[in-house]
Amino acid sequence: MSDECCAVPSAGSSLGESHLAQARPKGEKPPCPQCGQAGKPVEAQTVRAQVALSLRSVPPGNYLFCRTRDCPVVYFSQDHETVVLKSEMRERVYQKEPDSPDVWICYCFRHTVGDVTEALKADRDRILSDINSGIRAEECACDLRNPQGSCCLGNVAALIRLVPSADAPESSSA
Repeated sequence: MSDECCAVPSAGSSLGESHLAQARPKGEKPPCPQCGQAGKPVEAQTVRAQVALSLRSVPPGNYLFCRTRDCPVVYFSQDHETVVLKSEMRERVYQKEPDSPDVWICYCFRHTVGDVTEALKADRDRILSDINSGIRAEECACDLRNPQGSCCLGNVAALIRLVPSADAPESSSA
């Protein structure tokens, strides 16, 4: 677990075929065994907090988070011996369902995608303020509550940038 919840953390079940970690250039992240995209390192404690499995199936080790939207894999170990699928998670994962209005985008303060996309600009600003206030008050636990193992603020800000800025309700002409 990281010292600060919003700091980037340092660095199941099996899908079948076992892959051994291949020699990679230093710094290159192992690819997801399903989609082949580079994984993002997450703490083992994050994985253990997120899975809806017996913790015996999540051995100690180095894990990565698969951000690929259409991939069923959420976590995998560097040696690909342990793989955790979407169906084996306690929470739905924002990166896997970014268009679902009822999926959490902020797991600590419980803001959904719909809260952000359906809100007026002032309300979106309040959501950002709420998250920032919680971070300053050290009330977040992103390293454990957020499946990506790090702060949601970047996800929330990016989603807000995508939301159309037209806030004025349509007026009917008489």
